[in-house]
Amino acid sequence: MEETVGLLWHRLITRAAGGHFPKAAVRLRDIEKTAGVFFRALGGDPGLRLAAATTDEHGARRSLLQRIAGADERVARARMDVSTLRLPPELDVLPERGLNRDLYLWLAAVAAAPPAEDGDGHPALGPVPDEPIDEAATRELRENQAATLRALARWPGIEARYRRLVDAVIAQRPRLDKLPPAEAEREKLIRLALHAPGSVAALPRLPAKARATQPVLLWLSEFHASAAGGSGGAGAGGELGEAGASRPGKDSSRQAHRVERQEKMPEKHGMIIPFRAESLLSVAEFIKVQRSTDDEPDDNAADAAANLDHLSITRDGERVASKVRFDLDLPSAAEDDVVLGDGIPLPEWDYRKNLLLEDHVRLAELTPSIHDPRAAPCALPEHLRRTARRLHRQFAALTPGRRWLKAQVDGTELDLDAVVRAATDRATGHHPSDQLYLSLEKRERDLACLALADLSLSTDSWVSSEARVIDVIRDSLLLFGEALLATGDSFALCGFSSVKRSNVRFHRLKDFDQRFDDRARGRIMAIKPGYYTRLGAAIRHATTILDRQRAARRILLILSDGKPNDLDLYDGRYGIEDTRVAVVEARNRGVVPFCVTIDREGASYLPHLFGPAGYAVIRQPDELPARLPMFYAQLTR
Repeated sequence: MEETVGLLWHRLITRAAGGHFPKAAVRLRDIEKTAGVFFRALGGDPGLRLAAATTDEHGARRSLLQRIAGADERVARARMDVSTLRLPPELDVLPERGLNRDLYLWLAAVAAAPPAEDGDGHPALGPVPDEPIDEAATRELRENQAATLRALARWPGIEARYRRLVDAVIAQRPRLDKLPPAEAEREKLIRLALHAPGSVAALPRLPAKARATQPVLLWLSEFHASAAGGSGGAGAGGELGEAGASRPGKDSSRQAHRVERQEKMPEKHGMIIPFRAESLLSVAEFIKVQRSTDDEPDDNAADAAANLDHLSITRDGERVASKVRFDLDLPSAAEDDVVLGDGIPLPEWDYRKNLLLEDHVRLAELTPSIHDPRAAPCALPEHLRRTARRLHRQFAALTPGRRWLKAQVDGTELDLDAVVRAATDRATGHHPSDQLYLSLEKRERDLACLALADLSLSTDSWVSSEARVIDVIRDSLLLFGEALLATGDSFALCGFSSVKRSNVRFHRLKDFDQRFDDRARGRIMAIKPGYYTRLGAAIRHATTILDRQRAARRILLILSDGKPNDLDLYDGRYGIEDTRVAVVEARNRGVVPFCVTIDREGASYLPHLFGPAGYAVIRQPDELPARLPMFYAQLTR
């Protein structure tokens, strides 16, 4: 009863506080694709991914009802850093759904026309006055005015939309007659900057007891923020990505968090809690507590993190056993695959230096050991045979047919029509033709395909109660080989993983000159997940292998479950840009790359890598084995 009354009271007071229009709400996940295409079409950085922004306290003045309801204490503001454009996870601040949708598109347009890093990126902005000013607020003001002027000048068609948004946003801002004089003066300047961008040079300082200004939702809070992460951990004020985004089969929560680095704190025993009510810690505060189950996985960790507003990260110097095995250990020589050769040096693209680093990566080719019982020759698994028979029938239609060519100089049979015509010509005194034979023409498809599978440790995750990602990839490679047996096309099957740039592991499961038989199936059955995903090096080496094939069409089919990443710098924007350059190099050499992924977030970065028609996202991972051959059929028509 108490919970029911409390819930009803919360709904009543929140509705009375106002400021939100739930029926007009637009979620980022519903407009993410449209906003991404719009942002890149306007010339925005194609390497930036779209993600949810953090919800932060703003400190602005709130009404009495808002304070009673505990509403509008935090707000999610758009911001941009070197690798991410973050937009609010939901917008319901304007009374019409169309206006909230337009607000998303306007934020994308402003981000596509960022000012210079000094904040003075437009000549219409006047000089900063010598009087005392609020430096942080002035920088935000000048950057957004410059970006707004740039956007309106480049794309005049969006000015009418901008004017409608300005009127709607100002109508939701605090009334001037309800604000103290100093705050009202700043509010007037902000409204003037919205109506006439470039007309306000700076914002004066507020008195010590004054409240902050209401955030301007038409503006980005930052244009040149530092990206969080790196080898040193997250810095203060950074952001973590959405929880659960890397878990196949589970929808992302689309929630981001602020993170900060905490220095190592003295240990406190978990069983001793002094009872002092004024000293009790909240769940969001960081404290190092010694627990005996730190090495055990927590199935509810993502849900617990989603309930926190601020995540604190620290390094304590302790080694967790599972992390050591994951990051450092390699299989012993007796258990590992057989290395073919001394290693192959490959280049890598460093987008920060705009430079191709020659011989920066070392790739080793491997094949399963003949002594590995898991790689023993085997037949197609029973659960795949029915699907294989169906694919055989479907792909048999792609097999080139035969036809008789008439009137040939040489052939296997006489062309009776041509013989009759020749006899008639000879009898009438004409010179007969010597094209008297039929020839049976056998047409062949002049193409070669290499299927490259991601074998990183992320493929060890479960997609259902019965199968892991690696099991789905294994079945996909087996059925792909069975389907191509029906067409007679030349194909190869490979896999890859990596541990930093010195150890990229390239597994050759079936070469172009090898038969797809029980031995090849055994090698596929022996694949196992391990390590990381240095995709650029794998694409470069696969392209070199395809270069050796004398086929008119060469296709590189990539199976992946996530973004390129590795233990070193090969993560985030670095890995994305190197992979993109590797794809461009492959296309320049006549290879057609196509990526099939089960990563639900793939649409946010794959268009930048492979182009709008160069990839496919499979929402249900267990459909990959049956759909992979279909993608190949479409590519080879």
